[in-house]
Formats: sequence, C-alpha cells, structure tokens
Amino acid sequence: MSGGLRIERVVTTGVFALDGGTWDVDNNVWLVGDDDEVVIIDAAHDDAAITGAVGGRNVVAVVCTHGHNDHVTVAPQLGKDLYAPVLLHPGDQELWEMTHPGQAFWKTGDGERIAVAGTELEVIHTPGHSPGSICLHLPEAKALFSGDTLFSGGPGATGRSFSDFPTIIGSIRDRVLKLPEETRVHTGHGDGTTVGTEAPHLSDWIARGY
Repeated sequence: MSGGLRIERVVTTGVFALDGGTWDVDNNVWLVGDDDEVVIIDAAHDDAAITGAVGGRNVVAVVCTHGHNDHVTVAPQLGKDLYAPVLLHPGDQELWEMTHPGQAFWKTGDGERIAVAGTELEVIHTPGHSPGSICLHLPEAKALFSGDTLFSGGPGATGRSFSDFPTIIGSIRDRVLKLPEETRVHTGHGDGTTVGTEAPHLSDWIARGY
C-alpha cells in the first residue's frame, strides 16, 4: 500500500429521472484506495470529474450502489476508459437497462469482498430503495458507503417504483444499525452521519412512514 488508505469525495451534478419525473441532484462519488489503486463507488453524471480525481491510479472496480440512473450515468464509460469492471447487484438489472440497455455489468452480491489498497470492502445487500441496493462496509476505516439506503435523518426514498418502505426499514435495522455505532456513514447525496447518530431514531421513521 502506498500513501496510506484514504477516502475521497467527488461531488457531481446532473438529473435523476424515474416514473416520468426528473429532479436536479448532486451526487457523492467516493474513491477508496491509496496512491496506487482505488475503487470508485457510484458513477454519477460526470466521467471527466471522476477520472480526474482518479489520476493515474489503477481502478480495481466501479461499484454502483444501485441502478438508479444518477448512480450509473457514466458507469460503462468509466469501465471502458479505466479498464475496470462495473459491479452492480443483479436485483437492479431492470433499472440498469433503463439507462444502459443491452450493456453488460459484473454481478456482485451480499458478502462479496473487494480488495483494494491492502484492505477489503464488504458488500452488504440492503434492498428497499431499490431491489438491488447495496452498502459497502470498510471496517478498517470504520466507514460505510450507504448509497441511497441511509441518510442523515432517515432512510432513502421509497415513494417510487421498485422501492418499498418496510423492506428498507428491515435492511437498515438488521444490517446497517448492527454495525459499530462509531461507523461513519458516507451517503450517496449530501452530508454524512454515523450509525450511532441514526440508530435511536428508527422507531420515529417507522411511525412517520418514510
């Protein structure tokens, strides 16, 4: 490992589209690695900005936390340009096809470990925001990359197609909130939080229904 393990954030801006609606969004793209190699978490909007942040490092994989278009916008292009596999849970095949019809991706799943910079990211399947949503746990850094499963203040949205509120609550309760409370949650949009900050509010989220 060269230069030490680090986490970098790239914020990109674009459009999220689903169910006939569109929204302007800022997305967090996360790079996990060192001076030599990185994993890209999510591929949102702007391949040039992401490639620029990578620099000359080897990209082990482009991992998409789920198949919504704002998280996979430039995934095939990044995979091609950076000679890296694009990973997505197969539960989001249909969502992927909406943005990239006929283009292949590598399947990832619960418990898979992705080696980078002398450590490993563990894939945790957390359906609810979408059927194939995943989080990535990095125990060495006490970090979780939650995609759109958990934010500061509650679960990701479940009011659109392919999503389900009881399912996301189960994923958060049974998979995410079981992690150490000091675990830093790096979210798909906006500012992060910690497991310990969010855990006491689970019953409030259930009561409000979102």
